[in-house]
Order: sequence, then C-alpha cells, then structure tokens
Amino acid sequence: MIISPALRTRSVSEYYFSKKNREIAQMNADGRSEPVINLGIGAPDGRPPELAIDTLCETARKNGVHKYQSYSGIPELREAFAAWYRRWYGVELNPEKEIQPLVGSKEGILLVSLAFLNPGDKVLIPNPGYPTYASSARLCEAEPLFYDLCADRGWEPDLEALERSDLSGVKLMWTNYPNMPTGAPASRELYERLVDFGRRHGIMICNDNPYSFILCEEHLSILAVPGAMEGCLELNSLSKAHNMSGWRLGMIAAQEDVIREVLKVKSQMDSGIFRPLQLAAVAALSEGEAWFYQLNKEYRARRAAACRIMDLLGAQYNPDCCGLFVWGRVGGDAAVLSDKFLYEAGVFITPGFVFGSNGKEYLRISLCAPVPVLERAWEKIKAVL
Repeated sequence: MIISPALRTRSVSEYYFSKKNREIAQMNADGRSEPVINLGIGAPDGRPPELAIDTLCETARKNGVHKYQSYSGIPELREAFAAWYRRWYGVELNPEKEIQPLVGSKEGILLVSLAFLNPGDKVLIPNPGYPTYASSARLCEAEPLFYDLCADRGWEPDLEALERSDLSGVKLMWTNYPNMPTGAPASRELYERLVDFGRRHGIMICNDNPYSFILCEEHLSILAVPGAMEGCLELNSLSKAHNMSGWRLGMIAAQEDVIREVLKVKSQMDSGIFRPLQLAAVAALSEGEAWFYQLNKEYRARRAAACRIMDLLGAQYNPDCCGLFVWGRVGGDAAVLSDKFLYEAGVFITPGFVFGSNGKEYLRISLCAPVPVLERAWEKIKAVL
C-alpha cells in the first residue's frame, strides 16, 4: 500500500472466526464430498419471530422510512427495550435517557472503549472471554489486564485476588454472564459482589448480557442490583434470544451521562438504524413465554446431542450449561484436536485458546446446528477416533 497502517492496528489481528470461516469456505469450494460441519461460531440458525419478519416487510414498503434515522433510535424502540427490561429483569429504565440502541451489542464494546479509555488506561478482561473485549481496549491504546476464570470457582472472578492486585489505572471491567465460552450462569450474589467491587474501586462494571434467555431458568441483569446504575452498564441484544444475529440490533443501558458519552462516539460512526429494522425489533421484543419455551425446547435437544460429542471425547463439561455452547476440557493442546477433526473428519469445533490461555485445554461446541447435523458430526468424529 502507498501508506503505512496506523500503529494501533499492530496490536490486533483479524478476528479468528473471520479467518477460520474463510478457510472452511475454501475447503468446501475445493469440492469435498460433504461440506464441513461448522460447530464454531454462535450464529442462531432458527427463524426470527414471524411478527418481526412481517413488520420488517410491511414497513419497508412504506414511503418515508428509508431516510436517515435518529442517532438515539426511535422512541418506540427505546420504550420497547424499557418494557422488556421491566418485564423480564425487573429493572426500571428511562427510555429517553438510559437506553441507546446499537447496531448489535458487539458495536457497543468498541463504543464504550472509545468513549472512556485513554492511552495507558487499564481494563480488566476475563480469561477465557470474548476476544473483542481485549481487541477493543488495544485499539484504544489501553492495557488489557486479564483476570482468571477457572472451573473450580464456577467460572466466576476471584474478586478477593483482584483486591490484592494493583488496580491503579483500571477504569473498566468486562463481565459476561451467562458466560461465553464456558456456559456458566449468572447469580444475584455474583452481581451484588461485582457492583460492590466496582463502586469501592471506582471501576465501571460493563456487563455483556446477550445469553440470558438461552437455557436459563432465571433471567438476570446486573442492573437489578440496588445502586448498580451508579457504576455499571449493560449490553444486550436480539441476536441470540430472537434468532436475529444478522439483523444487528442491540442496546446499551446505563446512566444518562454514560449514554451521552457513548452517543458522542456513535454519532460519528453511523447515521442511525434503518427504521423498519427498529420497528421489527419492537415486534420481536413483545414476544412472551411461548416463544422462549419453544426456543429452549430446541436448544435442550441440541445441548444433549452436543454433550454426546463431549462424551465421545472423554471431556469434562457441565451438562446443564447455559447459552449457545457446550464447553469441555479435553486435556492437552485442544487446538491440535480441533485441527484433526477439521482436516480428517470435516467437523470444525472451536479450540478454547481463542478465548484466552485458560481455554487451552478446552473445546467449544456451538448449539447453532440442528440435532441431525450434530449427530452426523458425532459419527464423523467417531470414525476418525
């Protein structure tokens, strides 16, 4: 190229799944007898709510809906998010001041980082955890400080150990429950301890909460803890709970001054969300118990099929895990096993090192494939073993 790239890009690389999906696409294009079974990324394959699809189609045909939209989202969507939080989480949010719709919650991770991190600031990031937390910090020239999540603690942070560490310069702490990749559920006690920890150390707790409707008996939000709004924010999304990952619809909930800072950045990056998409999101958010019952009935069957694969591997795992993945310890370097299954069996299972050093001995199976596909993956892996 005629110029050199920005120095900040040297701290990050292309997203792992972007490279791996391109590799799998090339393997399929090379004329395999059977396409690679991709049990990697958590992209729901089910249909969104019919009312959301109908609303999108009907609204898109109307005049006057194809222009730029408000950076803050239409009032109907902010009110629908507020009603959703009130109904399912028991959290009262001011739709005018405490909710910002997003182009997917992944966007929110970078927006929050850009809004609050200066070069040299520090960020607490879970290990294992979603890679975007660390890459967003690095793009802001901040320093990721990884905190351990371990099986013997139920994949919860050791806050006592963090208390004994040097927390000077730490501004943000990323948390994610139900946890990805481990499937560990949230608890009210954990959220209470996180709120207290953040308040005492002047650290904003950033809770990423897109999985709380998938295989969870209880829907929890950190914002339900008294006083949480004073030092926490929460990201949420329609991607997982409503099968709308490709629609890119999410939100951030926080105090008014936090939302205002995020909007400063967001308003420089896009020109609002397509109005028919926002109205479709309103329709999706109105879904009740019947929608989630059917959703989780299917995911329970898929989880059982994924657990059979883990049993075949002799893995240690939690059969009652939450979210879209089954996380299992296979021992040794799981990346070697992942490559073996990809190249010899034509089945891709994510190696846990992608999520941090504490995932090196683990594999993660996505539940975003029908039971027959998971069963076929079991057969192909068994043949290789």
